[in-house]
Amino acid sequence: MSRRVVVTGLGALTPLGHTAADTWEAAIAGRSGVGPITRFDVGELRTTFGAEIKGLDPSAHFGPKEARRLDPCVQYALIAAREAMADAAFAPSSERARRTAVVIGSGIGGINTLMEQVDVLNTRGPARISPFFIPMILPETGASLVAIEFGLQGPNLAVTSACATGANAIGEAAEMIRRGVVDAAV
Repeated sequence: MSRRVVVTGLGALTPLGHTAADTWEAAIAGRSGVGPITRFDVGELRTTFGAEIKGLDPSAHFGPKEARRLDPCVQYALIAAREAMADAAFAPSSERARRTAVVIGSGIGGINTLMEQVDVLNTRGPARISPFFIPMILPETGASLVAIEFGLQGPNLAVTSACATGANAIGEAAEMIRRGVVDAAV
């Protein structure tokens, strides 16, 4: 059975804005999210510009302790999922939760945490590595924490397909709905 698939809620955290509405407004206005790289030293690099998410205070979304435990890629997934769930006014019942998938795309997972913890290992030794190191770097952590936060019990996937990751994640979620595997997906 093939079913129609519709988008009922949007969430976005991008270099253009911290919400779907802000991102859309900036895109329509022709603004660029590209600028000088500020998150690390670019002194030896040939490229000094990129598309960073600027001005985000993770502790405002998670509290300071939890923000330290979540890699930025997981923070981004949770913030965007929260906005999409609110925009869709989606509050799953227990039956609905079992038929709702979570499909989050991440090109590589928690690369910031990986780089930081390698530095910790090299400068301070293995005993100083964070006990949250592994869950912070896995590409599926974003999808898992979204499912946990909203009590969603359907299929849970992490899509990692480089630059096509976002489109691939949307396509996988739509395909699950179209085939009747689930009724909804985040």
